Amino acid sequence: MDKHKFIFICGLHRSGTSLLFKILKEQENISGHENTGVIEDEGQHFQSIYNPANKYGGPGKFGFNTDAYLNENSKLITKYNKEKLFKEWSKHWDLNKEFLIEKSPPNLVRTLFLQAMFPNSFFITILRHPIATSLATKKWSKTSHYSLIKHWIVCHNQYLKDKKKLKNSIDINYEDLINKPLETLKVVEDFLKTKISLSENKISKGVNDKYFSLWKKNTKNIFYRYSIRKAEKELEIDINKFGYSFLKNFN
Repeated sequence: MDKHKFIFICGLHRSGTSLLFKILKEQENISGHENTGVIEDEGQHFQSIYNPANKYGGPGKFGFNTDAYLNENSKLITKYNKEKLFKEWSKHWDLNKEFLIEKSPPNLVRTLFLQAMFPNSFFITILRHPIATSLATKKWSKTSHYSLIKHWIVCHNQYLKDKKKLKNSIDINYEDLINKPLETLKVVEDFLKTKISLSENKISKGVNDKYFSLWKKNTKNIFYRYSIRKAEKELEIDINKFGYSFLKNFN
């Protein structure tokens, strides 16, 4: 375990974590989980040390339950658990590679815990416009637009708080990854100090557009309109902190 470097991708459901994960695990020096038999090959689903996000409400909800958060003070951090977690994840890694990568949405609120479990860790957090992230998540959460945006803010605020104690971390935007993939991956390359190239995965631009259209849709559903107007009125300043706005589309 000590000879490896660990990459943890952090970001809410539908934030672009899967795209980034697929790109990185193609690299010669990086191994990512595959053929695990679980959704999106997420490590949270094939380990027995901590609870996955669905135990706390799942997409669009888990961040409201502070029991879902884990930090460097967790009682789960023991020598036995470190070895067991590595063993469980290693079944789907190529241990001949220098970097071992794991991607699960609740990593966003568990960075300090993961750093304590695997000290030689690198954290890459990907953020996507909260409108797109939230509306893409709605089919799973069945909650209001306002609640989904609030969840986005709560989780990212917790990450910002924890980030102050991370030794190796960078943030990238989904919008930059799809619009400026080479430049964005160069940032990742410099961070990891290992070659990153763009090969098999196709990156599609304008994916956010349909969500911005849905957000602006002139519907007769008063609950829909109320939820959106409430978010725009009360949460604009909160998302501004992350470089986003309800008033401006980021494609």
